[in-house]
Amino acid sequence: MSRIALIEDHARLAGMIRQSLSGAGIETDLFSNLAEAAYGLSHGGYSVIVLDRGLPDGDGLLFLRTLRAGGTMTPCLMLTARDALHDRIEGLETGADDYVTKPFEMSELVARVRTLMRRPAEMTALIQSFADIAIDPQQHAMRCGNQSIPLAPAELQIMSVLLKAAGRTVRHSALEHAGWGLGDAVTPNALEVTIHRLRKKLLTVGATTRLANIRGAGFAVQRPDSVPAPVQADQRSQ
Repeated sequence: MSRIALIEDHARLAGMIRQSLSGAGIETDLFSNLAEAAYGLSHGGYSVIVLDRGLPDGDGLLFLRTLRAGGTMTPCLMLTARDALHDRIEGLETGADDYVTKPFEMSELVARVRTLMRRPAEMTALIQSFADIAIDPQQHAMRCGNQSIPLAPAELQIMSVLLKAAGRTVRHSALEHAGWGLGDAVTPNALEVTIHRLRKKLLTVGATTRLANIRGAGFAVQRPDSVPAPVQADQRSQ
């Protein structure tokens, strides 16, 4: 499943949005203010940001301007009660990729989020690969040569982050967030269990690529002849 960041302080509306997106197979991490959102966005990559303009601790538009200035280019859908033309133009010029005025139909919001989620796939290859393995997000599968095996949602997200790091070490916290997000309770050994399952699946498809445990740092995908190098990569691709 894909994961987005929803920054909305209205609890009832946020719940309706999460339910609608979940029904479309889109997982959501909810942040009720900009301080929470800044922390969450710094600890994980999201496919899309859905951002309310009016938040208790500031203007979402100013927050977006700060994100863009800092190099965060994640597609952003702005939510606002302001429907004047100059407000929409201001939002788009600040860096919003789309603009929805309240009240809105949930089906339209889901459709617009899906459209924004497709943008990164238009710029980069959908199938990710490293050494002799590849993962196909659309098929929820991992391949090695002619062999293929399905991946559970958490397995897919974790492998995606590891492949994007291309051999660099990814911290435990980054992998936990990729697999289960910030809102889900994660058991202490959930990551280790998932890594164990992924190692078994690598063996099943006959891959020589391995999942190395860099003691005290995290995990990394490695070719069989590589030497472990604890170069930490505590970030998820945006």
